[in-house]
Amino acid sequence: MAITRIGNIANTLPDDSISNSKFTDIVNFKNIIINGDMSIAQRGTSQSGITSAGYYSIDRYRVSGNIPGTWTMSQDTDVPTGQGFATSLKMDCTTSASQSASDTMNIIQRIEGQNLQYLKKGTANAESLTASFWVKSNKTGTYILALNDVDNTRYIANSYTIDTANTWEKKTITFVGDTSGTLDNDNGDSLELTFWLSAGSDNSSGTLPTSWESTVTANRAVGQVNLADNTANNFLITGVQLEAGTTASDFEFLPYDVNLNRCYRYYQVLVEGDDKSFGNGFYYNSTLVFSSQQTLKTMRTLPSIDQVSGTDYYQLIRNGASDSFNDFNLSGVYSSTKYIELSVNANVSGTGGQAGSFRTANASSYVAIDAEL
Repeated sequence: MAITRIGNIANTLPDDSISNSKFTDIVNFKNIIINGDMSIAQRGTSQSGITSAGYYSIDRYRVSGNIPGTWTMSQDTDVPTGQGFATSLKMDCTTSASQSASDTMNIIQRIEGQNLQYLKKGTANAESLTASFWVKSNKTGTYILALNDVDNTRYIANSYTIDTANTWEKKTITFVGDTSGTLDNDNGDSLELTFWLSAGSDNSSGTLPTSWESTVTANRAVGQVNLADNTANNFLITGVQLEAGTTASDFEFLPYDVNLNRCYRYYQVLVEGDDKSFGNGFYYNSTLVFSSQQTLKTMRTLPSIDQVSGTDYYQLIRNGASDSFNDFNLSGVYSSTKYIELSVNANVSGTGGQAGSFRTANASSYVAIDAEL
């Protein structure tokens, strides 16, 4: 008989009726990484002109460092054949740069400490962690993958080799458990998975720490190739998984809606594009409009607003007329992780108590809320 739903197995199946081997890989959310298949890109499928740290195209992946050159991050359809993936994260060098001593560039995912307590870090029973991923680049050579313990300033790294240019290769790296440094049990940035792409001598002149150590800048990315040295260079990854244990299991594919809802904890697009309605507002007085909106999902922390501003990009449709304005304010006093309060206090004029509907009025209109680590 096929099992179609797993509930309380202990109460519904006789003892020893199914062996443990039958349940290999049936572990919900074993992957610590969110959006490991690169399927969610709320900020857009491509962002060019990247010269500084920040979040760009693919959800939950941050470009970090003192970045050499100029880059484009995109959600690409180039994927390893026959592995079930539809998208990858691509970094493309569009302006090359000679590497200075202080240059660094990496792609990181920041992880909340309260999601990692089961790893027992900082105790004698600390769990090892195994990372697995698919990678492709035109530039062969040595690359560095690292874990950064932000709470305790501790660090571990391992190298891997891209052997063949322009060919998808699967890599597996195990990091030993760390018996020092307990991770904070909160919603802050505790652990970071770091893919290095470039490292000047300030970060590569020492000895690579393949065991946990207090962070030493010179040791962080020893041996890393410089992906910024040619505009022909690119770097693609997908199927990123980080899990407890010393072996890599098959990638944990999640339904698209589940993956999207996990990303909503950190970033939510409220509206984008032209002629879109997104909530109601009312005149508090003749020149001030308020709107209270529920977030799509509870956010990690009180969000900030991320928007595109422009002359008459937005409208309040009310009382048989419309008021155009350029952008919104977000209240840090009256907003929370579940509700936000937007206001408009410029370019509007009406009657206190009148209500209306917000609408976009430009193809570039874009309003989001951001609670990223």
